[in-house]
Formats: sequence, structure tokens, C-alpha cells
Amino acid sequence: MSQSVLLTIARTSIEEVLQGQNSIERRELLEQYPILREPMATQITLYLGTKIRGMSKTQTVERSLLEDIIYNAKAAAFQDEDFDPLVTSEYLHATIQLTVFSPDGELSHQSEPILKD
Repeated sequence: MSQSVLLTIARTSIEEVLQGQNSIERRELLEQYPILREPMATQITLYLGTKIRGMSKTQTVERSLLEDIIYNAKAAAFQDEDFDPLVTSEYLHATIQLTVFSPDGELSHQSEPILKD
């Protein structure tokens, strides 16, 4: 599974809230990428430019990798107490950094913003 799949899940999770509709095909993703069923912790950090715009990290492994990415992406965007909820204009310029805490070690991936300044 490529890092782009994981980052797409994170982006789509945020888009679900901004657009008010469910668009993540969980069953399809789990069938195509069985590793998403594995319990793993993640951290999502959102950046606007070089400044942090929101962050959420799982402290203990409680959810599958898929559900943890979805949860932390939404929490970073809309529930970080240090920031107001993310708005669409910010989302379009945001960079998403996803860290997966796997049994083999820490893996980090970063997306590009949808719109560049």
C-alpha cells in the first residue's frame, strides 16, 4: 500500500466534515488493503505554510489503522483546542503530515496542499 492511500484517507476524512457527507468507502478500502484492519496508532499534523494548524495523536492502540487515520484527521482539523475548526479555505492550503506508529517503527508521510500559494 502506498503512502498516497493513507494520505488520501486523511484528506477525505476532513472533506467529509467540510462537505457534510460520507465519502470514505470503508469496506472497499479494507478489502483492497487488509493492513488497514490492523490495530495501529497514528498522528495527524496539519500545517499552513510552516505553522502547525492542528494536531491529534493516539496515545494507545485502540482502533484499526483505517479508523485511527479517520479519527485523528477529523480531530486535528476540527477538535484541536488550540485552534478554531478548520475552514475550507485553510484546508485547500493545508499540508497533512501523517505518522503511523507500526510494530516495525515510525513511518511519516506528508501531502502537498491542494492549492499552492
